[in-house]
Amino acid sequence: MSEPLYVPVLPTRPHAAEAYRRLRPDVRAALVPLWNLPPLPAMESTELDAAVRRFVDPVSGVHRHHGGWIDAPFAEDAQVFSLADALFVYSELGRLRPVTGPERTEAQQTAALETACRCDCGVGVRVRVTGEWDGDTAEAVRGLLARADPAVPVDLLLDMGGVLGDRPDAGKETLRALDALIPLAPWRTAAVLAGGFPRVTGDMLEQGLREEPRTDWHLWHEVRASGRAYLPLLGYGDYGVQPVAALTQVPKRNSKGGPPWGVLRYTTEASFVVCKVLARGDDRIAVNRRAARQILALPEFRGATAGAGESWLRGCATGPATLGGGTGGPTEWLWAGNVQHMTYVVRTLPDS
Repeated sequence: MSEPLYVPVLPTRPHAAEAYRRLRPDVRAALVPLWNLPPLPAMESTELDAAVRRFVDPVSGVHRHHGGWIDAPFAEDAQVFSLADALFVYSELGRLRPVTGPERTEAQQTAALETACRCDCGVGVRVRVTGEWDGDTAEAVRGLLARADPAVPVDLLLDMGGVLGDRPDAGKETLRALDALIPLAPWRTAAVLAGGFPRVTGDMLEQGLREEPRTDWHLWHEVRASGRAYLPLLGYGDYGVQPVAALTQVPKRNSKGGPPWGVLRYTTEASFVVCKVLARGDDRIAVNRRAARQILALPEFRGATAGAGESWLRGCATGPATLGGGTGGPTEWLWAGNVQHMTYVVRTLPDS
């Protein structure tokens, strides 16, 4: 496995799998996604196995020649062994590697380490830092690594969580964590993950286009400017065009009756641009096409040939027959937003 250029943190949901599928081959080759199962209710092991297949089969199907990680960060203690069994086949295929972390139960750690050993695929060590760096975490990681087979490659996934304006010292905490963690192992790869996309409310969008700072991108540049010797080892990671809390959303079988509005998203060098669209109503198509046209009019718009996300936005603005006269819905808005974002990140990372 080559070191990742970019590690997007993605949910095992249809819109994210579709976004990954629609990436151009050269962009997809630069990604090593960290896929996340949503919280799952208590159920029998056979039902849990079926639920895992429902979420992960589409993800595994679009991976083909490229790898990633698969995590169940919200699993209940009683689900650990059943989830490990259900996820084993995806690691056995060599596409999706297991993930553990210092705050996980010993049972979960053991299951992930055993899967990594049996499948000869390595394991991701996801270290969460949602506030100040705690030195005890390094000792917990050291203990976890001591239980791993020395022949099993280990990948460091330093997850800083949401790094919005309420965490001005997130860059410093990232460096403190890296300074403590990097010396603990001959990491096969290492990545810094952070979420900068805000929680969007209807009130935020009443004035049309709105720009929100890419705080995760700013954190990355702060880390890169530190001059640390380990910088060449690091890959960049983010939560795409959804807030960190989106991973915790419990999936609904029937999405009808959701909010009457949604969001178009576009990524520029310094900002996330968001614009309100309508999910229903007589003026939905007119409002949504107008929103797409506003994004196309941005000086930073990269043109409809930049990728599938931009192509979709142009189609939404002009209404070609391929859209059936419509302007998409929540699934299309999310996959289009993620495609343009991931493509842009890959294109700009070498210069960051």
